[in-house]
This record gives sequence, structure tokens and C-alpha cells, in this order.
Amino acid sequence: MSEALLYTKRDDGVAVVSTNDDPLNRFTLGYIDRLSEVVDDIAADDSIRAFVITSEGTTNFSVGMNLKQLGTGVEAAGGIDAFFDQRLDVISRIETMGKPSVATLFGYCLGGGLELPLGCTFRLAATEGAQIGLPEMDLGSVPAWGGSARLAKCVGRNHALDMILRGKKISGPEALAIGLVNEIWPVEQLRQKAIDLAAELASQPRLAVKAVLDSLHDSEDKTLDELLVAERAGVHATMGTADATEGMMAFLEKREPKFNK
Repeated sequence: MSEALLYTKRDDGVAVVSTNDDPLNRFTLGYIDRLSEVVDDIAADDSIRAFVITSEGTTNFSVGMNLKQLGTGVEAAGGIDAFFDQRLDVISRIETMGKPSVATLFGYCLGGGLELPLGCTFRLAATEGAQIGLPEMDLGSVPAWGGSARLAKCVGRNHALDMILRGKKISGPEALAIGLVNEIWPVEQLRQKAIDLAAELASQPRLAVKAVLDSLHDSEDKTLDELLVAERAGVHATMGTADATEGMMAFLEKREPKFNK
């Protein structure tokens, strides 16, 4: 049996996490358990400064949870709340660890296949062929991995209601138009573009990146005064660091800075 998840650490400070269940790339019980371990490793490894969440192949990012495993998973977890809490916890740790993440969306990105990317810092979608949505309404249910909450925060209440209540599946260009994704690329370029973006982010000063991510987390729910306090905390966290010194010297010497050394 093949591994449910492939995990690679690159030399440029980037890690690549890839669902390995082509073509459907379902989020099996084994996948979620392994993803939880990998997220812990990324958070603890200072050599990793950014990471990509993607899937094998170019057919589908993910059709979401393997529904045939729902009963087994709930029983093993000790109840429905514990089962879904594990998934919510994994996505929350991705969102709040202070390291930028880049998700790729192509083919079917449904249910959990959208909810996981919604916890990432950046989302890149395929120019053609993407079908992005939360179709739980078609099953007589609602999103359970934070999808309704994060989608509303990302694109606003009106777009979120339109997608969820109507069970809409939108394309990459449509997702770009409403702010759900940051960029669109041909599917054959998508994975590399995500890695390139992660490498760009990994080259930035690590503590400064973390400070910005921390200060802007849930920024839409904070007052201006709260955001200014968080910003000032970032100033103190980065002042006098090796990267701050390098940045200033590079500016004075009219050269490109070399951070994270």
C-alpha cells in the first residue's frame, strides 16, 4: 500500500506536503493522522520557513473526506465532535504556526478539499478545470471542517452564502475574481508556481514573516488599535535581530539582503 501523504524537505527552506491518492486524492483517516504529524514537524523545524500543500497528479486536488470511513472514524475518535475537532485542529495549526503556506487548487476541490486550503496563507488555482466548492448541502448537511466560517472570512458573507446554499462549484478565474485565490496558472505549471512562491517567502526574514502573520491573524475581527498593538509587538520582536542588521547593511551597501543565515 502506498503512503497516504508524501512529505519532502527541500534545501531552500521549503517543504512540500502532497496527498498521494491520485486521481481522487481523498482525505482518508490515515492521511489526516499523517498530516497532523507533518504539521507538527514543520512547526518545530527551523530550517523550514514555508511550505506547500498540494496533491499528486493533475486531475484533482481533493474530493474531500472518504465518506465510507466516516463511521469508523467517529467510532475510533469517541464521537462526532472529537472526530471533527481533530481536523479543525490540524487546519488551525497550519493557519497559526507563523510560517506561510501555499495551497494548490485544481480539478475537484470539494468539502475538505477546499477547507484545508482555506487555512493556508496563499491559494493558487488552475486556470482551467478547477471545480471549487462546499457541496455539503447536497448531502443534507453543512461544512464541518471550518469551511463556512473561513470562506465567509475570506470572500465575505454574500459570496459564501451563494456558494454554500446553492452548492456551487466555481472555476479558478471565478475564485480569483472573488478573492478566494491569489493567482491562477495552467494546471501543468501550478505545482511549480506554488513551490516558487513558497521559496520566495522562505527567503524573507523568518522572524519578520512570523510577526506579520501573527499580527494579521483574524485581522478582520480586530480593531485598528488592536492591530497597531500587534504591529508594535512585531517591531520589538524583530528589532536588533541578525536579519534586521543584514537588511539595514544591505540597504546602505546597495545590495540584495541575505536573510536567515
